[in-house]
Amino acid sequence: MSTQPPQWGPPSPNSSPYPPAAPAQNPYPGGYPQQAPAGYGYPAAAPAPGYPQHGAAHFGLSMKRRNPFAAWLGLPLITFGIYGLVWYYKINKEMAEFDNRRQIDPGMSLLAVTLGMFLIVPPYVSLYRTGRRIADAQRAAGLQPTCSGGLGLLLAFLGFYGLYYQIQLNKVVDRYGQIQPGTQVPLAA
Repeated sequence: MSTQPPQWGPPSPNSSPYPPAAPAQNPYPGGYPQQAPAGYGYPAAAPAPGYPQHGAAHFGLSMKRRNPFAAWLGLPLITFGIYGLVWYYKINKEMAEFDNRRQIDPGMSLLAVTLGMFLIVPPYVSLYRTGRRIADAQRAAGLQPTCSGGLGLLLAFLGFYGLYYQIQLNKVVDRYGQIQPGTQVPLAA
């Protein structure tokens, strides 16, 4: 049994402690398959059961049902107000996914209520428009719109707009029953 003495110095260019790598092969010779976007991180889902699947109907992604008192008071108190900002961004994002015919930029809405405070007017415009968007979502779900941007703005001065807006959003969610958030649902209008 002969052992070779260890080699000192830099390794030779042809010696490697690892086996050679396999050549890269494309499993799709004609190119990678293209997929339509499923919408803001939600996988594409089948339409909710019990709804018609024909015609030129519009579809959107369902929103998440939240406890209005937790969204308004409980979680913002626990997180020192951070959840209120997260909630505001999420409801605007969910309304954009629910009815993509409406142009809603959740980042800009959040920016208006945070840094827009220095300009005084943008937060109030954003709160008013969010109320209008909720009314539009109620109309798109086939409900009679009951949300008012003006009332939401008035309640913002009293600190109750989060409670009011979440109660109004839950009406849209309840319209479709007990389905998972992100499930494709038909829009009425």
